[in-house]
Amino acid sequence: MARDTTDSRPVESRDQLVGWLEKGNKPREDWRIGTEHEKFGFYTADYAPVPYEGENGIRALLEGMREKLGWEAITDGGRIIGLAGPDGMGAISLEPGGQFELSGAPLANIHQTCSESNRHLAKVKSVAGELGIAFLGVGSSPKWSLAETPRMPKNRYEIMTNYMPKVGSRGLDMMYRTCTIQTNLDFSSEADMRQKLQVSLKLQPLASALFARSPFTEGKPNGLLSWRCDLWRDVDNRRAGYQPFMLEPDFSFERYVDWAIDVPMYFILREGKYHDCTHVTFREFMDGALRDEVPDGHANIGDWSNHLTTLFPDVRLKRFLEMRGADGGPWQDICALPALWVGLLYTQTALDAADDLTTGWTPQMIGELRDRVPAEGLKAEIGGKPLSDWSREILKIAEAGLLERNMRNSDGQSEAIFLAPLRETLASGLTPAERLLKRYHGEWSGDINRLFDEYAY
Repeated sequence: MARDTTDSRPVESRDQLVGWLEKGNKPREDWRIGTEHEKFGFYTADYAPVPYEGENGIRALLEGMREKLGWEAITDGGRIIGLAGPDGMGAISLEPGGQFELSGAPLANIHQTCSESNRHLAKVKSVAGELGIAFLGVGSSPKWSLAETPRMPKNRYEIMTNYMPKVGSRGLDMMYRTCTIQTNLDFSSEADMRQKLQVSLKLQPLASALFARSPFTEGKPNGLLSWRCDLWRDVDNRRAGYQPFMLEPDFSFERYVDWAIDVPMYFILREGKYHDCTHVTFREFMDGALRDEVPDGHANIGDWSNHLTTLFPDVRLKRFLEMRGADGGPWQDICALPALWVGLLYTQTALDAADDLTTGWTPQMIGELRDRVPAEGLKAEIGGKPLSDWSREILKIAEAGLLERNMRNSDGQSEAIFLAPLRETLASGLTPAERLLKRYHGEWSGDINRLFDEYAY
């Protein structure tokens, strides 16, 4: 997230929070596509991670990017921790371990998404190259231990770092040693939100398999294809990962609010200062639990908006839907992921077809599939068939959806061209992680540095 929200309008009722979510409803002509991607910075001289401070550190990189782009600095405690583009042009932010993130602008089609990513990567490379820094797109840090990983000076991350070990065994690894690509999509009504969320929640394990790209930890194979996906099984299960209640027939904005307000908070922001609020739920906060503990301890809309960003279900509901199942990857994945989800969810024909295809997938089946995918990838089965078979059918639906949208570039090509990496994966029968492992055990002779040499942006 680029920056935390300040909106001092008081929260007066649960129904007000439901109404806040409902304001995300948009007519079809206003639907947009938001794409976020994270990447690991490293020094090309020795493959070391990039700290925040220093002449060639993350701070210097952000300052250089600010000069080149002319974007506004986002600060925390007087330190630059991100950049905000003008007029909704997106933002650059830092994840806890220095992962460099572009939160893209809301765009009309995937052609624009790819152009945006190209421009961003070109600008980043031009500044980073002068500092001896390059970037790698994979799902997990392939070389550095948690102790070797830098920590960014963001106060919300300090609160999370202290809290995570209390509620799960993998939270710190998730924060500091993973990268993702995420697609954010709109809905027109509560019924449309429900159908899109439930179809995409069923298919998150399939996306995790298609985009699996985190088979290395601390310089060697970790025994998994998506180490990142496996971590989410024990981060903080009260607020994160697979939430089966979202698949219930009566799922609604109200149901999501009722879940969200009973999840412990991370913080509230008052006059630029973060206050640790991990000991209370948002419901308790609304009922006055913090009135005597922090300045202006009454819940406001900014607090609610920020609280929603601290929930991490596989599909996250805000005033749009966030697809959160994919590992980070190279440039072509930054285009392929939104192409997959837009193809499946942005025409009613495709959405209904995906819904029909997965109608027999029960919440228990999906949970079991999600548990198997990190190790088995496309070989994991549901409904008596491996995900590789299901993926071929899903890809056909996505392609048909993109063709129906008929969004074409100057060469007359539809958005379906961006599904090419997924077609290649299914043709080979190997996930991206399995292809990396073949090279590691083959031509790389176990040298993890070859990954940085050959797969940097």
